[in-house]
Amino acid sequence: MGRLSGKKAFVTAAGQGIGRASALAMAREGAHVVATDINAETLATLADEGLETHLLDVRKPDAVAAMAAQVGTVDILFNCAGYVAHGTILDCDEEQWAFSVDLNMTAMYRVTRAFLPAMLANGGGSIINMSSVASSIIAAPNRYVYGATKAAVIGMTKAIAADFITQGIRCNAICPGTIDSPSLEQRMRALGGGDYEKGRAEFMKRQPMGRMGTPDEIANLVVYLASDDSSLTTGAAHVIDGGWSNV
Repeated sequence: MGRLSGKKAFVTAAGQGIGRASALAMAREGAHVVATDINAETLATLADEGLETHLLDVRKPDAVAAMAAQVGTVDILFNCAGYVAHGTILDCDEEQWAFSVDLNMTAMYRVTRAFLPAMLANGGGSIINMSSVASSIIAAPNRYVYGATKAAVIGMTKAIAADFITQGIRCNAICPGTIDSPSLEQRMRALGGGDYEKGRAEFMKRQPMGRMGTPDEIANLVVYLASDDSSLTTGAAHVIDGGWSNV
């Protein structure tokens, strides 16, 4: 019997990186995992692992509503979808602002609002929101709109936790530091002006432990927050950044 046996989990952006590692980790702990993403190719590899998979664009309200109706009640909701925009406020035009707000904030609102009523009717559950240490915790250079939206995620998390604390709902945020994942490669190239190794070296300078985190390390925290092991934990922003923000 795993820690999540008998539970159903719904995961957005499950195709790669933290989402994929978390979906697989929850499945190993006995959960029935519904893994969603916009990438059919990456989802196929999760289907091969025995997970239930569905294509989903969390930026489309009708698609989210239809998915919630199809999937039904879940015990665990992991809002992992997001986008890391590079640049200062002067680099952030109206289009980039709107896209980042929609994917990092509004989509999370949209998915949570769609799944929460059934969770409440079922007696509760665990909602886990992907934030970042680059948020209201610390500022990172050239992460203007990303930091703003991830700070909002922490605020949204605390509000949900406070509103439904007496109805069996726990809501927590995860705030990773630099995680060695496929999406990080693009940011490293951008930082290095197209030079991957130069960009990676710049990212490594801010790592007190001398290494980046791994998706599996974040997945371990996801499993903990999804399970009854964290039954007293809600409304918290869980920093997991190798000491970046406090050493």
